[in-house]
Amino acid sequence: MPVPFEALIPFGLMAGLITVSASGLSMVKYYANDRKPHRYGLDNWEKQMMERDRRMTGSLRGQLAEPTAPAAFATNSVWYLETPRSK
Repeated sequence: MPVPFEALIPFGLMAGLITVSASGLSMVKYYANDRKPHRYGLDNWEKQMMERDRRMTGSLRGQLAEPTAPAAFATNSVWYLETPRSK
């Protein structure tokens, strides 16, 4: 039994809208990630290095080629958020 041509119009609309929304989401992720592919399957070490890069450069994906850290890196540590325990 042939498919009536009227069924192809809604199918084309749905397929087109799904394609447009998926492409838009992919582009938003790409541009939000400093124009680099999205990272999958991150372990604790990679998350720690991403946090270090964010504190050094202001971006999760940015890295520095200089051997010394900027002066602001000494005071923007996450450890200052914790209070020291008294013994």
